[in-house]
Amino acid sequence: MKFTKPFLVLATMLLISSCNSIPKNQEKVISLKNAYQKDFYIGSALDTNQIKEKDAGVSSLIAKEFNSITAENCMKSMFIHPEKDKFDFKMTDNFVAFGEKHKMFIHGHTLLWHSQLAPWIAQIKDSAAMTNAMTNHISTIVGKYKGRINSWDVVNEALNEDGTLRKTVFLDTYGKEYLTLAFKLAAKADPKTDLYYNDYNLCQPTKRKGAVALVKNLQKNGAKIDGVGEQGHWNLTSPSLDEIEKTILDFSALGLKVSFTELDISVLPNPWDVVGADVNQKSEASEKMNPYPNGLPDAVQIQLAARYEAIFKLFTKHQDKIDRVTLWGVNDGQSWLNDWPIKGRTNYPLLFNREFKPKSAYNSVMSLKETKK
Repeated sequence: MKFTKPFLVLATMLLISSCNSIPKNQEKVISLKNAYQKDFYIGSALDTNQIKEKDAGVSSLIAKEFNSITAENCMKSMFIHPEKDKFDFKMTDNFVAFGEKHKMFIHGHTLLWHSQLAPWIAQIKDSAAMTNAMTNHISTIVGKYKGRINSWDVVNEALNEDGTLRKTVFLDTYGKEYLTLAFKLAAKADPKTDLYYNDYNLCQPTKRKGAVALVKNLQKNGAKIDGVGEQGHWNLTSPSLDEIEKTILDFSALGLKVSFTELDISVLPNPWDVVGADVNQKSEASEKMNPYPNGLPDAVQIQLAARYEAIFKLFTKHQDKIDRVTLWGVNDGQSWLNDWPIKGRTNYPLLFNREFKPKSAYNSVMSLKETKK
């Protein structure tokens, strides 16, 4: 049978139309950021190789999966302000450019932190010198990226586990109101950027109580604070979902945005004397503490996937209160947990494996959205 040209054109058009008209229940969510675009930003911390875009495939994966980025290290004072009269913005410029190129939410981490501290800051001895140092440091950095960085961790990890202020050079030289000064300086340098207090173990009631008091003191003193970041360095069993939920509710009740800023789930045993995420804590190596050097058993993969699914289900429940969820790294090989608190361990805390392939945990997080279609 011979077909006329008009018939062939019409048949071709109908075929194309049918291929493009995929039933809604068969649509696939193709990335984390697309799956959760109506809930909150999905972010990742970037290391220097990722910021420099040394691997095109990795850069493509980051751009596909995430719509928010945090600088893992390059904005910490030892790197960005290594000497009193010297700033080094080369890596940070690349970081911001990466975010702008891919139209991402850009988060700055961190302006004040007692760890990874520039040596010259650690040597300050009096209030006047500290005031000058903080003013120069915060005003210069925030001012340089005014209008380009969407939010900042102004102060990082200022609390002890009992909720009291941690003893640092900032507290010793200036006093407890150094936090107020820091937030006011950041707000002055860029009034439109969101300002966060960031810490770990805020799911623990005592420390959370201290953080609530810290926030209320900032608000009483007229400092601008927009949100609190709970780092989310957790494991397969703790903290409980109830405590995570209480954290969301307690900080939201203060009129703040809540972010989970450094999420990773350790699958390894933890030494009994190690709590939280203090990078200065170390323990001795042993085979018992490194049980999966050659790969994660299927049974543990299942546990990890179930844990991530439960956590993201809770996050989705409170999506009206949560602004951002950031994984602390793109893949397992990048994670700081391979070296903390025991150097050289093999951990598997993230959604992508060492080859940047999605794990069962990734699929479980995605399945929460797919099942809603």
